[in-house]
Amino acid sequence: MVVNLEENENKGRAYHAAEDSVLAEMTFSKAGKTLIIIDHTEVDESLRGQGVGKKLLDKIAQMVRERNIKVIPLCPYAKSQIEKDASLHDILQKSK
Repeated sequence: MVVNLEENENKGRAYHAAEDSVLAEMTFSKAGKTLIIIDHTEVDESLRGQGVGKKLLDKIAQMVRERNIKVIPLCPYAKSQIEKDASLHDILQKSK
């Protein structure tokens, strides 16, 4: 499964598409140069239960690590995945 990244100045998303139709996406907003806010995850019913949401999150995690930025997960799915997977804790914005 191919997960792509798409961004503009203020927003972005990791997504999976087939035949010009987006079947899964995780969206984020940029909050300055060193922080993104993951705000939504949606996966088509035909792909649910197959780890697609986690693949979207992994793509975003790869991006933020490469750019040395942090994440605030407002999306309930992203928040729960990051909390239960210790390998993702490094991408979290620490509370001040």
